Amino acid sequence: MPTTPATQINVEYFFRLLYDLFYGAHGSANYSVFQTFLAHLWLWIIIVGYALSVIGLFVIVYAMIRLFELREREEEQYGTLLLAPEAEGGMNRRWLHIESLGNGANASAWREAIIEADIMLDDMLTEQGYAGEGVGEKLKTVEPADFNTLQDAWEAHKVRNQIAHEGSAFDLSETLARRTLARYESVFREFKII
Repeated sequence: MPTTPATQINVEYFFRLLYDLFYGAHGSANYSVFQTFLAHLWLWIIIVGYALSVIGLFVIVYAMIRLFELREREEEQYGTLLLAPEAEGGMNRRWLHIESLGNGANASAWREAIIEADIMLDDMLTEQGYAGEGVGEKLKTVEPADFNTLQDAWEAHKVRNQIAHEGSAFDLSETLARRTLARYESVFREFKII
């Protein structure tokens, strides 16, 4: 009969190793050596933990300093909102770009046109002195008597919010895109931006 190599694990051998760890090779209890080993191990775990904590703290402080420096540079560069100067022929270049996107053949260009028009509306409201975090908050502070096309601005901004929140899942038809851009246009014409 051919012999096959043994594929079983000798469990007794592992139990013997555990026994020798606790009682030593001579059979007497060796708990003090085991406790000393654990105490040294725990001491090293504590030392490494404190070292990693200090390093992590330095990394966090460094990252925060760099973040504040970046915010200051962004504030210097982007803090002043300026409307683009009017192009030749009296039309605003930003609006011409928005119109070219609005005349595009696909929904992604229409979405981009509406988002760009909303950014232009936000800049216009800021220039007019309205305060707030976004277009919606600025429109809430507007007196209807001072803003004849306030309802158009609200309706156009609502479409922009749907685009921003739903993304490509929002079914933007050409008719809705043109109507929304026409609303923005009426607002900009009232304030002589275009």
